[in-house]
Amino acid sequence: MSGSGLRKYLAEALGSAVLVFMGCGSAVLLGCDAAGGHLAVALAFGLSIVALAYVIGGVSGCHVNPAVSLALWMDGRLSAKDFLCYVVSQLVGATAGAALLKLVVALRTPSLGALADLTGGLGANGVAGAGGAGPALLVEIVLTFIFVLTILGVTADRSKGAVAGIVIGLTLSFVHIVGIPLTGTSVNPARSIGPALLAGGEALSALWVFIVGPLAGAVLAALAYKLFKKALQ
Repeated sequence: MSGSGLRKYLAEALGSAVLVFMGCGSAVLLGCDAAGGHLAVALAFGLSIVALAYVIGGVSGCHVNPAVSLALWMDGRLSAKDFLCYVVSQLVGATAGAALLKLVVALRTPSLGALADLTGGLGANGVAGAGGAGPALLVEIVLTFIFVLTILGVTADRSKGAVAGIVIGLTLSFVHIVGIPLTGTSVNPARSIGPALLAGGEALSALWVFIVGPLAGAVLAALAYKLFKKALQ
């Protein structure tokens, strides 16, 4: 493995860890039902991506999401080897981020009292708010389609490079605003797998929705983007 390849994979792992720790951490500490909690969590995920885009974007492209990597591979911007290594790195990083979050919650100083996880599961996604697995799957497909299509469009034009991170981060925030009450918003299998592995129980049993949904949404976004490109040629 080349040094540049290793740096890319490490960047994806680090970025995924930060995204889970900050995004899910905000849900764990603030909750989504209290006044302002919903919006704060949405902004935490979006602002994490904005920050990461300008830190690791020049190294790996800042995918930090298997659905994004899948769409970029389908669009010919990522090799098969990098796609596989990116996904592994993202899963490792997301799990590490969830583990660090769990450790922070567990190590709360006794004199300050117990630190409650207001999500009950490290910010893991669920299907109850959407009314079951079927509706939740549809929500994730639609939200991921919007998010990934935006990424494909804004990153295709190098002249938009300076603002791409902001556009992507804001898009992630607004899909969270819609999706949080329904599924907690995944649009990212790695973000869902990390917390679910450590939370177990219901989060693990519903995990397939948050793998299949985002990947299906990414495939549809990649296909739609191909049609758009043909129309412009």
